[in-house]
Amino acid sequence: MTLALGWSVLLLVTAAWNLLIWPRFWQRIANDDRSRDADGRTTTFYRVHAVLIGVSLALGLAVGALGLLTLL
Repeated sequence: MTLALGWSVLLLVTAAWNLLIWPRFWQRIANDDRSRDADGRTTTFYRVHAVLIGVSLALGLAVGALGLLTLL
């Protein structure tokens, strides 16, 4: 796969950003009072953010893989 070096680097930087930022955000969501109800069960707030973070991490991995493939 061929892509200009600048675009490959942009893909790698984007992947690094996603893989560094989202886990830290997850920590904040997990500790948020809105994440659990009075009985300790997870709330919709928690589940929605879990899906968003999971998708973002998966996209980050995919973009990183594309970035690496374009450098080879």
